[in-house]
Amino acid sequence: MGIFSPIQLFADWLTYSIFSIQKGTLLANAANFFIFDTIKIFMLLAVIIFAVSFIRTYLPPERIRIILSQKSEYAGNILASLFGVVTPFCTCSAIPLFLGFIEAGVPLGVTFSFLVASPMINEVALVLLFGMFGWRIAAIYLVSGVIIAIISGIIIGKLKVENLVEEFAYQNKTKSQLKMRKMGLMERFDYSKSYAIDIIRRVWIYVVIGIGVGAWIHGYVPMDFLAKYAGAGKWYAVPLAALIGIPLYSNAAGVIPLVSALTEKGVSIGTTLAFMMAVTGLSLPEFMILRKVMKLRLIMIFAAIVGIGIVFTGYLFNLIL
Repeated sequence: MGIFSPIQLFADWLTYSIFSIQKGTLLANAANFFIFDTIKIFMLLAVIIFAVSFIRTYLPPERIRIILSQKSEYAGNILASLFGVVTPFCTCSAIPLFLGFIEAGVPLGVTFSFLVASPMINEVALVLLFGMFGWRIAAIYLVSGVIIAIISGIIIGKLKVENLVEEFAYQNKTKSQLKMRKMGLMERFDYSKSYAIDIIRRVWIYVVIGIGVGAWIHGYVPMDFLAKYAGAGKWYAVPLAALIGIPLYSNAAGVIPLVSALTEKGVSIGTTLAFMMAVTGLSLPEFMILRKVMKLRLIMIFAAIVGIGIVFTGYLFNLIL
């Protein structure tokens, strides 16, 4: 558990001592999960939004635009997807990164390629997959994730849905960044702090709702549910696994131990990887956060395109492995 151990101890104390909920019950599991994840996610939100905002004060938007808005039609999508693989961002970073890319004039489809790749694939997950399942599984996971991100971004770019981005996302698009470049260290610190507070004030209710749904599933859905109903040989296993993964919250590295446990219970590797990709790339908390910068229709389009890619990848894994 590492750095989050004090939070877990606090959640345990609050659940079992203050609220006097009997340990091991469904309610206790759900309540403990809700307390722990609420504190953890808001800590991550505050730290990551602050860090990303601070970095942005040093990064000229025109440079981002030059790098990602390539002359080649699809080069930007490919670069954005690869950039997403090597950046340690989770869904907590969705809003500041999305706003930063929009502000920099990066095409919406290219922005979405990054938005898909960044939480879905990371180097820690690749190392863990390599250690648990070998290089073939790790390589297929990497390639399939990048392809999903590239194709998703290309499709969204072709749909011309810029009008489905909330108006406030464009409010700072035309503002000069010269003021940011001339900021002193403390000014950058104050700007980043204010930005993080403003974003959290906008999204907190959506985050809490998303965590609440995840807590209910964690507490009341049996641990062997996926293994029982999405076992090997069932045609509906892959889409069911993807649907189950959507309400949950974790990064790719955090969910891999569950992937290992599911494969040991007889769930095929394609089904478990579809579950993992849904948890990291289509998580409900991410949708709740993105709702503040995107209209519902755009979120549904985004979820449908990525979901179809994940399900296809799951079936492909089951077929070739």
